[in-house]
Amino acid sequence: MNAEPTGLNPIENQALSPFVEISRSEWAELARTNDTPLTEAEIENIRGLGDFLDLAEVAEIYLPLSQLLNLYVTNTQQLHQASGGFLHGTAKRTPFIIGVAGSVAVGKSTVSRLLKELLSRWPTTPRVSLVTTDGFLYPNSVLEEKGLMAKKGFPESYDRLALLKFVADIKSGKEEVKAPVYSHLTYDIVPGAELVVNSPDVVIVEGLNVLQPPAIGQEVALSDYFDFQIYVDAPTDEIETWYLDRFKQLRESAFRNPESYFHKYAEMPMEDALERAKEIWRTINLPNLLENIISTKSRATLVLQKGVKHRVERVLLRKI
Repeated sequence: MNAEPTGLNPIENQALSPFVEISRSEWAELARTNDTPLTEAEIENIRGLGDFLDLAEVAEIYLPLSQLLNLYVTNTQQLHQASGGFLHGTAKRTPFIIGVAGSVAVGKSTVSRLLKELLSRWPTTPRVSLVTTDGFLYPNSVLEEKGLMAKKGFPESYDRLALLKFVADIKSGKEEVKAPVYSHLTYDIVPGAELVVNSPDVVIVEGLNVLQPPAIGQEVALSDYFDFQIYVDAPTDEIETWYLDRFKQLRESAFRNPESYFHKYAEMPMEDALERAKEIWRTINLPNLLENIISTKSRATLVLQKGVKHRVERVLLRKI
């Protein structure tokens, strides 16, 4: 997965890389302060099932990232105003959009929730909205009709035009934009439910495929509307371990709800349920990662490379 291009030695490969590689310790030193604005209780609420996240991880990794993002927001706003002046027009303030991509179970939802909380504490960005692309999955009835239930999460399982229009409306400065709502309990779109995004300073768009290039027949991609792109990366074997660990925890919690789409896994023996989880990983999540998701890492502005227990070991930042 991380093999070097054929014919290039390590020095040549590093020179051709679009990223500057920063070790964990070097990245942590970039923080202006070690004081995190979040409490242990708040971090507990943000932490996803199976994710590792503590005060040290927040202070050493995500606090510097929020500071960097704040710089990007400030400078993007200034550039927008200067461009408006150059064109002799009134520069309408538009939201700063951050895309967060990565595999199933890699922890991108936790990263997104954490950044939302940290960015909302900056005086220049008090209104931060988080939108997941799950809401733009086709309803199960449509996926079944199209024969795509076994490819749920692949690019073709989303209403990409609706998602593109949603983000384009936000970027155009439209005051109120609505998105469908997805339920992980029922594993389907919630009929009639809407998420309203109202005049945000920052919008975080999180999803498996948000950094994809334009689809065939489309001139623009979702990521063309992003101001900053984050890819959450980890070795494939680690992600599989996290996926299976999360499945075990869900089997003992959410899956026990009779209304859960996956309730059947709570009723069958653990060994049988785990075999089914491994099959889902091998036939759906791993192929989606290898065929569609991992190739978008090179499109990111910043890559968080995780190791054991979701601990970020290094940061790759696109060269400017």
